[in-house]
Amino acid sequence: MTDDTRNGNGNAANENVGDDSAISLEERLLAAEAEAAAFKDKALRAMAEVENIRRRAQRERDDAVKYAATNIARDLLSVADNLSRALASVNETQIADETTRNLLTGVAATERELLAAFEKNGIKRIDPKGERFDHNFHQAIFEVENTGKPAGTVIEVLQPGYVLHDRLLRPAMVGVAKGAPAASYPDQDEGEPPKAGEYFDTTA
Repeated sequence: MTDDTRNGNGNAANENVGDDSAISLEERLLAAEAEAAAFKDKALRAMAEVENIRRRAQRERDDAVKYAATNIARDLLSVADNLSRALASVNETQIADETTRNLLTGVAATERELLAAFEKNGIKRIDPKGERFDHNFHQAIFEVENTGKPAGTVIEVLQPGYVLHDRLLRPAMVGVAKGAPAASYPDQDEGEPPKAGEYFDTTA
């Protein structure tokens, strides 16, 4: 074998080694880029998950504050009912005794202050007489025919309901008109008049 032949084979071998090194370097670069992209994707996903957890925790904290008074509010509804019943049971015009009149005035003032405290804390009374029955907030106790009112109209409120912000504390117990054609009420869907006992519990 001549020197030229040996030199030629040597050069070819060197070129192959150079090509292999270049390919290997390129492959490593591509692999590093892919790995970096994977790490970036994982980091973005982790950041998104942390943000979702933060938002969820914030909503839970907000709800905890917003509805913190739910239990005590439900307990106080019977107090409001009793004050209202006490006032309704007495005809003020027939009271001649000054002491009784002062007592009645005090009961009325107590009821006003209680309802004002309710309002201040987001508790609102539902007193829907004359309105269309809404199964989200009313419970139909009975139906009355020949009232002259459109079917589904609340004609009597046996017990007012209450909501805490947008959460139902207690549905209003109502009597509804039956038999006449249903009227069209603004911002309310047409539908069949409610059946006695019907309401939808939105406390969940």
